[in-house]
Amino acid sequence: MSRSEHRIHIGDSGDLSFLPDNSVALVVTSPPYPMIEMWDEFFRGRHKGIADALDAKEGKAAFELMHNDLDRVWGEVFRVLMKGGFACINIGDATRTVGGNFGLYPNHSRILSECFRLGFEVLPLVLWRKQTNAPNKFMGSGMLPSGAYVTLEHEYILVLRKGSKREFGSPIEKLARRESAFFWEERNTWFSDVWDFKGTRQALDKAEVRTRSAAFPFELAYRLVNMYSAKSDTILDPFLGTGTTSFAAMASGRNSVGVELDGALLPVIHEGVAAFAGMANNYILARLQRHLDFCSGYEDQRTALKHSNEYLQCRVMTSQEIDLKLEGIEAIVASDPLIFQVTYTSLDRANQPPRLEGIERASPNNQLALAF
Repeated sequence: MSRSEHRIHIGDSGDLSFLPDNSVALVVTSPPYPMIEMWDEFFRGRHKGIADALDAKEGKAAFELMHNDLDRVWGEVFRVLMKGGFACINIGDATRTVGGNFGLYPNHSRILSECFRLGFEVLPLVLWRKQTNAPNKFMGSGMLPSGAYVTLEHEYILVLRKGSKREFGSPIEKLARRESAFFWEERNTWFSDVWDFKGTRQALDKAEVRTRSAAFPFELAYRLVNMYSAKSDTILDPFLGTGTTSFAAMASGRNSVGVELDGALLPVIHEGVAAFAGMANNYILARLQRHLDFCSGYEDQRTALKHSNEYLQCRVMTSQEIDLKLEGIEAIVASDPLIFQVTYTSLDRANQPPRLEGIERASPNNQLALAF
């Protein structure tokens, strides 16, 4: 039975000294966005100069000081990543009127510049187009030139690598890589440079907690975890928030470490865990069903696929997919408020895992177990 472990560290992500050098395979994160007003109070508390610059309406100075604070995190990320490891950073630019002047604050390019300086290899990024149904999508003076501005309907997913291409040397590493393959048709969608799906609605009960979280969609994290890591790897999110990256790691058979400054989000993460196993299994089964639908449509319109995945009992397009292994979550146990242990079960078509039925309190250690 395969297992994974997921740890939460309450603290400042500018200091990851509890993690050894070269110990993490992938970072997936979304930091507080400089010059977005919902994050002003966060940054004000980080450095007095930021508060002074905002109060003085000095937008460019505040922007640079906010990024100076984030730069500490990117330095730590570079240190803990293994050679060939990836960092995927979801970030949006900011538009804001400061001192009567409207302008764009290019967060994504500022982060790219710092990561380039640190030594990262900068790879092609992804534009995440966040759908909107707003009837008035323009900004500025409407139909009269030249005071209108185009709307920002996208964010960026920066893709960075530490050093050269990762090597999978041992037989165990090579097997984990093969079992972590994705389907051919998924590759064609996931490795496009434009992703088009909605953002995540904040569903937190307390307004003061809600303002301190800006979760990205599970689909975003799940894709990145599967694109840039292998089973049993460790995934790091230095801005864990409500736990989306750790959930994506759980669903993918990876380990994770999440760092969160705001301890008030820990109960929110526990609430998410309590409902997650059933959702994850349904999500993975839907992924398999999409592949079966693809196979059926392809063979109806073209020709029979030449390769088979015996574990999943289905056809696949290429020989690289024949060892692809999907597993369902059997149980999630919190042996400690900051540590979750996940066990997995077979997800082949003949033995699909049941859905989550309820929550049990394990004794005598008062562990939280998700039982089927």
